[in-house]
Amino acid sequence: MPNRLRFAPSPTGELHVGNARTAVFNWLFAKKYGGTLVIRIEDTDRARSDRRFEDLICRNLKWLGLDWQEGPDCGGPFGPYRQSSRTAIYARHAESLLEKGSAYRCFCSEEELGRQAREARRAGVTRECPRSCRKFSAREVAQRLKDSQPPVIRLRVRSGKVVFQDLVHGEMTFDSAVVGDPILVRSNGMPTYNYAAVVDDGLMKISHVVRGDDHLSNTPRQVLIYEALGWPLPVFAHLSTILGPDRTRLSKRHGATSLQHFRDRGVLPEALLNYLTLLGWAPAEGQNEILSPEELVASFDIERVSKSSAVFDAQKLYFFNRHYLKECDSSRAVEWAVVHLRQEGLLQEVDSEVRQWIGLVVEAFLPGLDHLSQISQEAPQLWSFEAEEAVQDEGVRQVLSLPGAARVVDELRNRISHEERDLVGEWPSIVQSVKAASGQRGRKLFHPIRVALTGRDSGPELDKLVPIFEGGSQLELPHPIKDCRARINEFHSAMLSRGLIPSCSH
Repeated sequence: MPNRLRFAPSPTGELHVGNARTAVFNWLFAKKYGGTLVIRIEDTDRARSDRRFEDLICRNLKWLGLDWQEGPDCGGPFGPYRQSSRTAIYARHAESLLEKGSAYRCFCSEEELGRQAREARRAGVTRECPRSCRKFSAREVAQRLKDSQPPVIRLRVRSGKVVFQDLVHGEMTFDSAVVGDPILVRSNGMPTYNYAAVVDDGLMKISHVVRGDDHLSNTPRQVLIYEALGWPLPVFAHLSTILGPDRTRLSKRHGATSLQHFRDRGVLPEALLNYLTLLGWAPAEGQNEILSPEELVASFDIERVSKSSAVFDAQKLYFFNRHYLKECDSSRAVEWAVVHLRQEGLLQEVDSEVRQWIGLVVEAFLPGLDHLSQISQEAPQLWSFEAEEAVQDEGVRQVLSLPGAARVVDELRNRISHEERDLVGEWPSIVQSVKAASGQRGRKLFHPIRVALTGRDSGPELDKLVPIFEGGSQLELPHPIKDCRARINEFHSAMLSRGLIPSCSH
């Protein structure tokens, strides 16, 4: 039997990292063993399902680097690939189960079932289907169909053990008594999740069901439905739960964890793909964790999937992202930087000259970024320079309290005062002359120069910032950029006004 796997999201919201990890493992398995990946949309919850979310899920899976051979967007031999378009198929197979006696119509009202559930809770016992409708004759069923509200269709569960093999958890055994008689089709004609999933997986020839272990409790019901339909079982593999840093189930309280969120932040798809693969799986001992998509496929082995829950750590994801940012093509990084700077209103028209200048910005700031959206948080220092505010900053004040700091700023201002000086070309010699005149070196030299030029006590290399300030001041940008002379003169004046530089030295 050829390897056929499926990823079956519900289009009721954005795709989060837990479900995305499931999609990745299915994709890796299919790629590794030359199988087929099917995308199936489980949209029987009509009140919450939205085609907008379906489109977003598919777009983000493609952005992540995944591809599939069958699905609602590309068709295939076992369609349709949306459950909402398969209701006639579910009805046909339910009717077949009724005819075989493997299922029965249950006429118990919702009110009666609710009363029984409340009584069970008060008694501290598990609620079970009363199964009284199992005994109805064909004549009684016909009469109730005529007189009563539409029934549900339930599986007639056999007694005994339910056993199946799981690639992650090994042999799993359940007593069918704990399953009850699950509903297959609701009274409104809509299938339940467990029934629709089995019919779809069976008819679509799915050989391996790889999903989260939150579905492990569903599997005994599904095994019994497979048996009732007379279909062979697929191979199951239930992936461990993803936890937050506090080791509780990953949820909204841990912050946004959707693929779209990380995409918007400027996390590279190859970084996210690499990290998601390591949630519950590890490469062979001694192998590097930084792996390209091709290396991930070659290394993947579902036998090494861990039973233990995996912890999603955004900081480790950003560690991977920093690596891939440094490795990515500069033009690619520039395009993303343009997007984020536009969102902040810092750019409008982007011609070749502006794009070249953004390349300098990216080169300067990229080594210090966890994700590309931070460039719109860090780069505003290029546009915003208020010397009076800067000299009040605690970090800047600590720099200016260093012995000789005022002398360094004063000497720097003197050496850039000549308008004809090419600050970009002469910057190294200017710094050397300030060093000689002030007698300062190392931190006592470069930190005062930094705060005078940027208004901050840390940041990218000054040799990279000077061309950015000088070049940016010549561009027509929504927010003008001050050149180096303007910045240093303003900072020098702010120090004078606050008595940080003796007036006699000027």
